[in-house]
Amino acid sequence: MTDPAAPIVVLLVEDDAEDELMTREAFDDHKLTNTLHVVRDGEQALHFLYRRGRYAEAPRPDLILLDLNLPRYDGREVLEQIKADPDLSAIPVVVLTSSTGEEDLLRSYRLHANAYITKPVDFAQFADVIRRIDNFFLHVVRLPHPG
Repeated sequence: MTDPAAPIVVLLVEDDAEDELMTREAFDDHKLTNTLHVVRDGEQALHFLYRRGRYAEAPRPDLILLDLNLPRYDGREVLEQIKADPDLSAIPVVVLTSSTGEEDLLRSYRLHANAYITKPVDFAQFADVIRRIDNFFLHVVRLPHPG
């Protein structure tokens, strides 16, 4: 299990300001101490992960919360690139999307997403989902750390 005293770095890839706000509020409401970084599109996500440009000093995320429907590179393209890169592929990626489409679900798992969650519309349910994701990745599983 991951050391619960050590916060993890979470990268939220989300273009919807309301969903970002709900995620931040869920972290605050549940007193989650993890460090949350947010990027607005697939291109920024890749710059963050590869530490390019203004993200040159970005930390390596321990967990990625990835929306599928993004500008520039969509979440499917970002997921494919993450899982194809040996330096990034061990980072758990949770697809957190409004899509209920079976094809999106299947494609995400074919691209090696670690989980696929449809975003609840209700804030209380959304906050509960964020709390459960945090609990699972902070207290239940062991996360890989680069050597």
